[in-house]
Amino acid sequence: MKYIVEVNGQRVDVDLEAEGTRVDGRLVHAHLSDIEGTPIHLVRIDQTVHRVAVRRGSMRGRYTLWMNGPRFDVEALDERARAIREMTAEHAVAAGPAPLSAPMPGLIVRVHVRVGDSVQAGQGLVVMEAMKMENELRAAAAGTVKQVLAAPGQTVEKGAVLVELS
Repeated sequence: MKYIVEVNGQRVDVDLEAEGTRVDGRLVHAHLSDIEGTPIHLVRIDQTVHRVAVRRGSMRGRYTLWMNGPRFDVEALDERARAIREMTAEHAVAAGPAPLSAPMPGLIVRVHVRVGDSVQAGQGLVVMEAMKMENELRAAAAGTVKQVLAAPGQTVEKGAVLVELS
């Protein structure tokens, strides 16, 4: 089965075959195993082992991965799902950038933007502490900051809107 994977905006073709996994045409031997009782997975790619934490995104096929520390925004869809999404996206009306929402309950540590600031896709907007870890929350798309609803020291619930973009 073929998957089209975007990692931080960069496309990677992944084919799952009987003899292994092809990543952009290169055969690699990959194995995934869970660490029971934790959200951590071990991923072995050829001879290298990585610790990976995974959080599902708001849409089908979207994930946030923390691999050996660094964060990666990933979309992984099989060819059919990707083709359907692209066909329907051609006819969709653009609604503008989505607001930045808290992915989990936590404490706002820093806010990097003010009303009127222009932001780029992937730019860090807010730093939030959750589960004793600081997480930088980034803009999903380019836009202009319309409203900042978060302040350092504020506790927020999952789904709370932190920054509105236009």
